[in-house]
Amino acid sequence: MVATPWPPPPSPPLPAAASHMAVTQAFADALRSCGARGALSGARALHGRLVAVGLASAVFLQNTLLHAYLSCGALPDARRLLQADITSPNVITHNVMLNGYAKLGRLSDAEELFDGMSARDVASWNTLMSGYFQSRQHLAALQTFVSMHRSGDSSPNAFTFSCAMKSCGALGWHGLALQLLGMVQKFDSQDDSEVIRNLPRIDPYVASALVELYAKSGCFKEAKGVFNSLRDRNNVAWTVLISGFLQYGCFTESVELFNQMRAELMTLDQFALATLISGCCSRMDLCLGRQLHSLCQKSGQNQAVVVSNSLISMYAKCGNLQSAEIVFRFMNERDIVSWTSMITVYSQVGNITKAREFFDGMSTKNVITWNAMLGAYIQHGAEEDGLKMYNDMLSEKDVKPDWVTYVTLFKGCADLGANKLGDQIIGGTVKVGLILDTSVANAVITMYSKCGRILEARKVFDFLNVKDLVSWNAMITGYSQHGMGKQAIEIFDDMLKRGAKPDYISYVAVLSGCSHSGLVQEGKSYFDMMKRVHNISPGLEHFSCMVDLLGRAGHLTEAKDLIDEMPMKPTAEVWGALLSACKIHGNNELAELAAKHLFELDSPDSGSYMLMAKIYADAGKSDDSAQVRKLMRDKGIKKNPGYSWMEVDNKVHVFKADDVSHPQVIAIRNKLDELMEKIAALGYVRTESPRSEIHHSEKLAVAFGLMSVPDWMPIHIMKNLRICGDCHTVIKLVSSVTGREFVIRDAVRFHHFNGGSCSCGDYW
Repeated sequence: MVATPWPPPPSPPLPAAASHMAVTQAFADALRSCGARGALSGARALHGRLVAVGLASAVFLQNTLLHAYLSCGALPDARRLLQADITSPNVITHNVMLNGYAKLGRLSDAEELFDGMSARDVASWNTLMSGYFQSRQHLAALQTFVSMHRSGDSSPNAFTFSCAMKSCGALGWHGLALQLLGMVQKFDSQDDSEVIRNLPRIDPYVASALVELYAKSGCFKEAKGVFNSLRDRNNVAWTVLISGFLQYGCFTESVELFNQMRAELMTLDQFALATLISGCCSRMDLCLGRQLHSLCQKSGQNQAVVVSNSLISMYAKCGNLQSAEIVFRFMNERDIVSWTSMITVYSQVGNITKAREFFDGMSTKNVITWNAMLGAYIQHGAEEDGLKMYNDMLSEKDVKPDWVTYVTLFKGCADLGANKLGDQIIGGTVKVGLILDTSVANAVITMYSKCGRILEARKVFDFLNVKDLVSWNAMITGYSQHGMGKQAIEIFDDMLKRGAKPDYISYVAVLSGCSHSGLVQEGKSYFDMMKRVHNISPGLEHFSCMVDLLGRAGHLTEAKDLIDEMPMKPTAEVWGALLSACKIHGNNELAELAAKHLFELDSPDSGSYMLMAKIYADAGKSDDSAQVRKLMRDKGIKKNPGYSWMEVDNKVHVFKADDVSHPQVIAIRNKLDELMEKIAALGYVRTESPRSEIHHSEKLAVAFGLMSVPDWMPIHIMKNLRICGDCHTVIKLVSSVTGREFVIRDAVRFHHFNGGSCSCGDYW
């Protein structure tokens, strides 16, 4: 045996062409690695090296560099490269840029680039279609497919048909999907059995799209028929079938399919693993989730980014934040989804500070990341911080708000009652062309409704050409919140006439409308219709609405009988509805029974205790009233502080009972005293109440509104608790003596005060 010399002798020099190719390939591999890792600084350094060695003009490397910049989310770098350095872009160059725009959600930029392309290939069309599909613009995706077919400059391939069929599935156009399949097969019959018989001749990715179409529509027999007819069942077909079963809650079948896949393919697919782990997440099945994690580690799939992201979500959903963070820390590569998942993980448990740490730790952020942080603020009551973040987002050159951004923002405006800010944000949706997006329009309907502008909400609703179930539910809920039960019923009935099928939420909305308006017979009719016509089993919210409806109308015995017939244990909301009704109608005996059940439930809400204490006090049972208050103290339950807020000049002003913190407190109190003198002339008599009741938060807000809001504008006020009887009377009289309109949203409904009366008809 001859010993190998060390160091080994130098290799013979490569031919010039071979050496150039090797260097080019090395640069390309390094750039791809930077793009995959999101290493923007590395990509920029390699760009500098390309210039230094004279390879910056090589089209292949330019395209690879462009892809790396876009993968890092560095749109300015990519644009500078395309506009200044790439002097002879080819169709691949434009396709790379198209793909970058699509993935960053900048479809208007993608459209502009696409329209300006002198040459397009099938990848160009597919990229634009895929961008529309990923952005839920399914109709636009299909229109692109039609334009491609008409242009004749490119023939659709398997990916084209797959994307088109998925868009059909998302729109519920299953017939058109089968027609597309007929185009692939070149035969006329659209009979499902013939489709399945001809599947072996179809590209497996198109067939997988058909499996997905059937599975996601709940047509499992057809999905399995297509699947079993495939000669080559690839990972995609297995995964979409597993996903379809999971979507409809068929978890056991999904696990069985996964095991069959392992046995047949003798391999573990990262996407199938991620799909099943997501199923564990939705079922909160930590035990199986851990088993799958162990399987990932043994197979080496635990470092696949899509698998790690699913594991993070699974552990977080199951309440194991420590394991979620460990998975994140041990990832070799992290993408934006990984970081965004951690932001979501901590925002879901209310740790906004930790969520913000992850957000600030990201080198590259996209619109999804911004939306996650924005949503965290809004979700946990920090609406003002969320709205400030929107302004920061607008200052980012490479991030454009999308439909999720605006839906989140409108929720924040709705919760705050920020009318003017909401109008400004609507202007933003018009500029970016999202005002016609159904989800955005639905959020606007909800915002207007919650801000007391029900007429504007109806205008947006009527303007919608395509109404989904959320649109109908939003409008019904809006009318219900405003105590406009008859209008809520009209919308509900119109929805049925147009063929839309109501869901659980639809019936909560219409029953709530009946409750707020005292429409007893109508409420009973819809409650019966739920199960009889639409096969929807009444839930706790429906029973709560019915108990409230019957109780407020004075049918207390019937309300109690309904509670006794409930198939589930009544909650605090149900007993609370009965207790409130007993207070209205003076049935102290039944009130004691309702309160007994409420106290046994250990509800942390102070309202029930305060209400029962008041019932006893009104009945002259001061000892019993004191005993309830003592029980409340012993349980550590504190009275919920009442506060009201309103928006004036884009600033939210908050008032508490007997508030002295507002900078204009003296002027506000003087104004309130002036109003009390005026309404005393109409017969109002001040009760012997504590000073704090005289200066309840909504009264202070009314006085401030009269000082600050122009005469021609209604005064909008929000309150966190139910408005008390004295404040209700006072505001009715103030509306009479001032000629002003007040729109007040309390914890239960809206009150429109005008000319001395209230829209609730004193029924609240």
